[in-house]
Amino acid sequence: ELGHVEAHYKLAIMYYNGHGVEKGRGKEMYHLEEATISGHPTARCYLGCVEWNDDNTDRAVKHWIIAATQGEDDSIKFLLNAFKKGMVCKEDLAAALRAHQAALDATKSPQREAADRKMRS
Repeated sequence: ELGHVEAHYKLAIMYYNGHGVEKGRGKEMYHLEEATISGHPTARCYLGCVEWNDDNTDRAVKHWIIAATQGEDDSIKFLLNAFKKGMVCKEDLAAALRAHQAALDATKSPQREAADRKMRS
């Protein structure tokens, strides 16, 4: 249903921070995974960070690659950091960068660019 993906992501953040709810890793992860499964790119990137912090570097990198293919900008920063630490091979990084750019290009249109210019003025 419309809005549930974003709601799951926001609930995950609330449970992480304890804003308006009691902190809870279990509920945080439940909502984060629900948002990720439903295709929320930022949730996918965040899940990669959770995996990285839990020393599941291979899983973290996989999440960041998927998030990059969805156009999530922060995932590229994390992949570059992982590359510098030898956790991502050059080919996987290059493929993620190409997929990220393709996702960004797919969202471009003359109408969106005109709307963006109008909002900035």
